Amino acid sequence: MPRGPRPVAPLIPHHIIHRGNNRQVIFARTDDFQYYLSCLRVAKELHSCRIYAYILMTNHVHLLVEPPEPSGLSRFMKRVAGRYTRYMNRTYGRTGTLWEGRFKSALVEGERYLLAVSRYIEMNPVRAAMVPHPGEYRWSSYRAHAQGITDGIVDFDAWYEGLGLRSEDRGKRYQQWVQESIPGGEWDVIREAIRRSGFNGGDRFRDQVSRLIGRAFVIRTPGRPRKVEK
Repeated sequence: MPRGPRPVAPLIPHHIIHRGNNRQVIFARTDDFQYYLSCLRVAKELHSCRIYAYILMTNHVHLLVEPPEPSGLSRFMKRVAGRYTRYMNRTYGRTGTLWEGRFKSALVEGERYLLAVSRYIEMNPVRAAMVPHPGEYRWSSYRAHAQGITDGIVDFDAWYEGLGLRSEDRGKRYQQWVQESIPGGEWDVIREAIRRSGFNGGDRFRDQVSRLIGRAFVIRTPGRPRKVEK
């Protein structure tokens, strides 16, 4: 049975996972990671997408992308995946499928839940026991959020900017929040949302997205850090 259309809504962040075919390694050397990041920069500019978080693991990627229109997400991912595949074929003399079918995605309520999904994304190498702290992993958006290291990829949403009046304050608050005890079940909720092509958000967001894409969803709530009053 053919798969139905992926739920996509304009100007709403989408949590994306794209894996290597059969979980094969897609990043073997530093040059590979760097080239994929360049693909993100090019696609971001061409398709006017915003990227709120990312991580490049050895055999898959997580992205948090906001497209300007429904077709923008697929065009963005097609550009990134296609350009990187051509690089891999040229560099390693390979042929055949690099990616595991089409990417998976889930919608994320930007103004309330985006930072919870960002934390989930950036904690991937810690969960995989690759590093003890997310700041020790080079290929993620954590350094932009927590350490103020810009890379031409990460955009900051309103809730992140509300963590403090200065960049240093926002970075420190974000570091503290990432290391806080994560609410029980939060990661399971995020995983289930992307497994089902669902979303993470509140009741109002659920109704908004249901009207936009013609589907009803049942969701639960991840946590988020408190904003700093200005």
